[in-house]
This record gives sequence, structure tokens and C-alpha cells, in this order.
Amino acid sequence: MAKWKNHSRKLSYISIPSQIGNSLAASSLQSLLLSPPKKSSKNNASKFFSNSRNPRFWVFLLFLFSLLGMLKLGFNLDPLLPLWPNPCSMGRQAQVLTDKGKSVLSSGFPFKAQEVGEDGEEGEETEFWKQLDGLGYRPCLDLSQEYRRYSAGIVKDRTKYLMVVVSGGMNQQRNQIIDAVVIARILGAALVVPILQVNVIWGDESEFSDIFDLDHFKRVLGNDVRVVSSLPSTHLMSRPVEEKRTPLHVSPRWIRQRYLSRLKRDGVLLLRGLDSRLSKDLPSDLQKLRCKVAFHALRFAPPILDLGNKLAERMRSKGPYLALHLRMEKDVWVRTGCLPGLTDEYDEIIHNERKLRPELLTARSNMTYHDRKLAGLCPLNALEVTRLLKALGAPRNARIYWAGGPPLGGQEALLPLTREFPHFYNKNDLALTGELEPFANKASLLAAIDYIVSENSDVFMPSHGGNMGHAIQGHRAYAGHKKYITPNKRQMLPYFLNSSLPHSEFNRIIKDLHHDSLGQPELRTSKAGRDVTKYPVPECMCTDSTPRSVA
Repeated sequence: MAKWKNHSRKLSYISIPSQIGNSLAASSLQSLLLSPPKKSSKNNASKFFSNSRNPRFWVFLLFLFSLLGMLKLGFNLDPLLPLWPNPCSMGRQAQVLTDKGKSVLSSGFPFKAQEVGEDGEEGEETEFWKQLDGLGYRPCLDLSQEYRRYSAGIVKDRTKYLMVVVSGGMNQQRNQIIDAVVIARILGAALVVPILQVNVIWGDESEFSDIFDLDHFKRVLGNDVRVVSSLPSTHLMSRPVEEKRTPLHVSPRWIRQRYLSRLKRDGVLLLRGLDSRLSKDLPSDLQKLRCKVAFHALRFAPPILDLGNKLAERMRSKGPYLALHLRMEKDVWVRTGCLPGLTDEYDEIIHNERKLRPELLTARSNMTYHDRKLAGLCPLNALEVTRLLKALGAPRNARIYWAGGPPLGGQEALLPLTREFPHFYNKNDLALTGELEPFANKASLLAAIDYIVSENSDVFMPSHGGNMGHAIQGHRAYAGHKKYITPNKRQMLPYFLNSSLPHSEFNRIIKDLHHDSLGQPELRTSKAGRDVTKYPVPECMCTDSTPRSVA
């Protein structure tokens, strides 16, 4: 729109958008401003000449030309030239649009990535960010009358105390804490705040209250299990019964038969190594308790929660974002028996480390690396993640947050991703100066920050299975089945190795393979041994048509 400006000498001018200026020939514009009026022999010549000497006449004439130019531009847009919100400057982003040959209609406001992407490829980009149909499932933790009837006696008991020592990384410790609460409920014992064993790989000495909000933990579980910070004075001199070798996947009945009489006798039971010791198939009320611990009680400590939410907000400031959990650290390649696919030098480093520390190898040692790879047992490297994302329709301008430790090979190991997706960030890129200092050298706290930013993303994808990926899968399902891509490694890798496959055909096949691997509601009971904190339907989520527990 033309803008009138008046000066002290009553000279007027207008500023016009650069597109309109370009649509008028420079010589024509110059002639409008500089050409002297011509004489005429007609009767109205003198009147015309008189008007032409008035500056307002020329301003009106120039305004008229500008208006005609704007109308022409509006109805005859060059399909290669988008109407940019700031018409006086055509920056790099606008040039990308021109080079791509796509038309983008803008109303002058910043557009969202859900609507139109940087490339203008609206349909495919919108599809990538599109959320799933959660089929109406919502959190539903109604407990039975029997469960609530026993709760009062369990919470009031002052004779039995369960102590646990949990090990591993933050997410592995989290799983064991969930099981510790359930075991305490089964035994009718108070739970002493779990002791976190120092991690042998990262050397993190964080305590429970450093990672989780202890007061919130106690308050949420107040009607299920009594949680105490330490043993009372009446039990300090008791020698706890220590159990180091609890079998895998034990039932509540086994726990009572094994521990209850000893716990009543000695007052204190100490358990270690709870990872996968408790059965995944429990009575409905105990499954609900598991969900209550995982999704409500285990809230991160306020300093972690505050920074994690700040980083998530920064990622979301320019639209939706994708979170990747990349498992490319040195110890991951050693433990899985896989190779990073970088250079022979790095493969040799992994081979040597595996020989020096064979106890770290958790994969089946009788399988070759190639066999493990084709069986889907190896983490995806950066090149494979890139190809998968492109095939699934991730736009080049996608904002990506990557969680995980430093990859073996440093930034070079990430080059395939950063070249294809330049908006690639981690917590170090997003944090302001000094924000990460309180968490330095504390792997569990840094992992908790990654968890928060990843859980808040629009789309999440892990490069490999693991405790964090499983926990976030359950968390996103419980939040309404937010999009979660599970790489179908076993079926897709043969196509990755087929270099003769046309690009379009490759993309079609990969999309088909992942059609049902995007986090859709899935019944835990459809397969035995599934963890309810990963598949919360049907025990912890219900619909209006789902039968509810007796209230």
C-alpha cells in the first residue's frame, strides 16, 4: 500500500514495493518523474499545463500507475517468484523457493511448517507431521475396591521396609524403580528411596533426588505405597536380608512365597539387580500401579524439568520438530557387537575394545556382524537414518533434535544427516551460556533433559531399541498416541543394500513397511510379555466404550 509522507517544503513522494518497482521499466519510471510537460494546441492544453505544474498532480498520477501495477502483479504472479512478507528484500530462503520452481502463496505472515514447507511441497510435508488417530483412548487408572481396601493397612504399616539398589543408565534405573514400587506393594512394605548405583561406564554419582522430584514421588504414591527417605531408628540396627539372584519374570505369588516370611521376621529386605525380574504379565491393579509410577510419579526434578521444557520451547518456536535418539556412542557399538560403518580405523577400535572388555558384549557372540545387521540387531548409522527419513517424507527444512551421547567419529559421523537436514540441533546447540553447567559430567541428568525434549516432539524416532526408546514410546502412547516411528530394520535393510532399486520405488516400499509402525494404538495383550509402560492399552487407557474397573 502506498504511504504518503509530507515534508516541510510540501514535497510529496511514495514508496512502492520492490516487486512493483521491478514491474515498471526504469526508463518509464524515469520519464514519469523527469519528463517536462508537452505543449498542446487543443483548447484544454493550458488547463492541463497548469495542472501539470502542481506536485499533487504528479503524485496522483504516480499513485495511479502504482495501483495498476499492483493489480497486474496480483493477477499475473510469476510462478517462480513468491510474494515475500518483506518485499524489499529477497533473502536466501526466497531464493531456495525460486530454485525449486514451486509457487508459495503468502499472506504476509510467517507460515507454519504444517501448512507450507520451505520447499513448498505442502502435501508430503503435511503428511509427515500429521498425527495419528488415537481411537479415543485416554488414561484410565480406576482401581478396584479390593485394591483400595488393602491400601489403608499397607500405608499405615511400620514393620516392613524394602530397600533396592538400581543400576544402569537413567532409563534402566527408571524401569527398576517402577518394579520396586510394585514389589513393595505386593509385600505390603514401605519403600526406602531407591539407591542409585554408580554407573561403571559414565561414573555418574547422582542420587534419586538429583534426577527425580522426590516430594512429588511420595505424594502421588501416598495411597499406594509409603515411601520413606531412610530407615527409621527402630530398624537401623537390623541386618537386611539381601537377595542378589532373583530369577527373571517372577510372579507376585513367587515374591510373596520367597520374601514375605523373611521380611516379617527381619523387618528389612534388600534387593539388587531388579532389571526384568518382575513379570510383565501382572493383575490389572498392579499394571495400573506401574503406569501410575511411570507416567505420574516419576517426574523429573524441577531444575531438569525447567531446562528441558525451555529447550523444547526453543525447538518448537518455528514450528513442529522431530526428535531422534541416535545410538552411535562407542560403548553402544561395543555392546551390540556391531560396527559403525565409518572407516576401517574405527572398526578396529571397536574390535580392540571388545577384546579388552568382553563383559560389555550383550549381543549373541556366535553371530557375525553381517548376520546381526540383517537380523535388525544393530543401531542405524547416520546414513541409514537419513535415507529412512527421506523415504518417509521428512522435509529438508525439518527441525531435528538429536538425543544421545557423543557419536564415535565425532561430527563427521553425523555428516550424512547434517548435509541433508541442516536444521540439526542437540542440547548443547540450544542451551544458553551456563545453562548446562549444573549438569556437566552427570550423564543421568543430561539423559533426562534429552528425554523431556524428545517426549515433547511432534515426531520421535530411535535409531535402535533400548530403555529410552521404550519409555518414550509408552509415554507418547499415554499422551494420546503421538507419532512414534519404529524403524523396521529387519525388513528394510535388504532394500537399503539394493543399489539398483529406483528412488521412487525405494521410497514406496519403505513407506509401506512402516505404515503400521508409527505409534498406532496397540493392545499389550496381543503379544505375551509386553511391558504395560510401553503398551498402556488396555490396562491403563480406555475409551468410552471400554468396560471400566469396578469403582
